[in-house]
Amino acid sequence: MSLSVDQVLDRVRENVGLYVRDGSIRTEEQGARSVPLSAIYPEWLGDVAFAQAHGARFNYVVGEMARGIATPKMVIEAVRAGCVGFYGSAGLKPETIEDGVREIKAGIAPGQTAWGANLIHSPQQPGYEARVVDLFLSMGVRRVSASAYMRLSPEIVRYTAQGLSRSAEGNITRANHVFAKVSRAEVATQFMQPAPDKILKALVAEGRISPEQAELASQVPVALDITAEADSGGHTDNRSAAPLFSSLSLARDRVAAETGIDANSIRIGLGGGIATPHGVAAAFQMGAAYVLTGSINQAAVESGLSEPARQLLAKAGPADIGMAPAADMFEQGVEVQVLKRGTLFAMRARKLHGLYKSGASYESMDQKDRDWLEGVLGESFQSAWEQTRAFITASNPKEAARAETDGNKRLALVARRYLFMGAQWARDGAPDRVSDYQIWCGPAQGAFNEWVAGTFLEPIETRTIRQIALNLMEGAARLTRAGQMRASGIAVPPTAFSYTPRKFL
Repeated sequence: MSLSVDQVLDRVRENVGLYVRDGSIRTEEQGARSVPLSAIYPEWLGDVAFAQAHGARFNYVVGEMARGIATPKMVIEAVRAGCVGFYGSAGLKPETIEDGVREIKAGIAPGQTAWGANLIHSPQQPGYEARVVDLFLSMGVRRVSASAYMRLSPEIVRYTAQGLSRSAEGNITRANHVFAKVSRAEVATQFMQPAPDKILKALVAEGRISPEQAELASQVPVALDITAEADSGGHTDNRSAAPLFSSLSLARDRVAAETGIDANSIRIGLGGGIATPHGVAAAFQMGAAYVLTGSINQAAVESGLSEPARQLLAKAGPADIGMAPAADMFEQGVEVQVLKRGTLFAMRARKLHGLYKSGASYESMDQKDRDWLEGVLGESFQSAWEQTRAFITASNPKEAARAETDGNKRLALVARRYLFMGAQWARDGAPDRVSDYQIWCGPAQGAFNEWVAGTFLEPIETRTIRQIALNLMEGAARLTRAGQMRASGIAVPPTAFSYTPRKFL
């Protein structure tokens, strides 16, 4: 009996022997060639070494989304689904992070290792990064996703070095794992190489790592897992996935040739734009060790976003996004990608940055701009400045002192507070500030919404981390089977390269 293409796709977990002639599947007959197709499991997509290193079932990461959007509950559900989950600890107070880590540990099985937290480079908040690293080391957080790094900091090096030791067999082992989220080869290269000697010597001199740890850190990469961050929500360089992945792969090979490090020890994953089985299957076909999802998890049940913000996300299309100034790097002109549909945040934030770049201060603005600014702030400029000054004085006294005599700097700091609050209003679901919601989002969210339209995953109350992950991986396996058949000379119709979400028990 001959099988149809759909029947072969449905038997993706089975070894299947086919007879093919002129591109068609036939019964055994004269002139037909034998085509054996090996089984494909979702668990086999990606680099098996990744799953083994981190104790996961799938080579799939539920990425951190800053300021608690990736909640402890999201991490717990990711781990239970067989994925790696990262807590969105960036921007949270250390005591809040501590509570979150305790919640994660209480919610997963003893010995489960497939989880971690976000460590964000924070030059605007002196001492914050060091306090978070201290917390992670004391609480045994063995995996961090490092983001917003343009160059290595002593703290990320310290985290890596303190986890290094030498086994009885003489091999260097690491207890602390860094996932470096990068969008440029020059940044990736720093993580792929051993830590700079200058940083290691300074850490030893300060007593923050031992000489033995420094010696081991000089021989191994800072990070073995490099996440290529393509066109993503939040901080992004809007890079296309394929050129970025190729660029980082070539960078890895150059580092290996220059340092003697085993190129195969460095795993490159792909995030940004991962929203459908097509994106997952394409990433693995390119050679990605793992995939990382971000934007699409914000609308999930376990997300830290409010229901009104999640409903806005669920209605977004691929083009319903825009760029806006980043709160943490406003003066430098760094931008984040945000949801545009249903809010005025991106437009207002860009106008604020334009006023700052013009050199304006509140005092030098014309009355029309003053009225607009205070309308956006929802309060007088003086009231906004007093609240901003109280925060900045505590976190960065030098900036606060400069702003007292620099009206343009005061405007920048007040603008940064508005941008910060936009994200806070979205998390809280402030009903009177919907137009000011800052919701980090890439085009992946719109692609996901299109894929799940008319299925059980369309309503946000059914969008769980588990159902999203399992459907993406199962769908990717089916698409990989379709590609396997086509590569074997079988005529596979274009409609076979599709997968409709189904509910997993």
